[in-house]
Amino acid sequence: MDTPIAESDTGLTTALQEAGLPTDDLTEPGRSFFAYATVTDERVGYGGFEHMGRDVLVRSLVVLPHARQRGIGGAMLALLLRRAFDQGGRDAWLLTTTAAPFFERGGFKPVERTSAPTSVLATRQAASLCPASAALLRRPIHL
Repeated sequence: MDTPIAESDTGLTTALQEAGLPTDDLTEPGRSFFAYATVTDERVGYGGFEHMGRDVLVRSLVVLPHARQRGIGGAMLALLLRRAFDQGGRDAWLLTTTAAPFFERGGFKPVERTSAPTSVLATRQAASLCPASAALLRRPIHL
């Protein structure tokens, strides 16, 4: 299950920091964040995206340490992409230095940065928060 949360949610900030993911741009406009829990209300992770019309940048997806290796990340990604689709997103983009294999299992494909829309490349995450060595991945969102 997913629940919309504020960008100032301390659980989100803590989880991102502990996973070594950026937090500097959480409060900028155009972002949607969610907390994920099991049906027994066990908090298992956080995710979010930055919405830019038909394009969305997966801003973050982090499974809490106690919930890893249980297949939860894939379910969280599916819910996050559904939320993005519901807001008009049709192409999902993301940058990662360590999780490309996970996202490739979720249907993302590596692409050259030059193929990304200007709106994606102009985000703080693409322009300054992620290193130039970060892989750019894309997948269409269709449900």
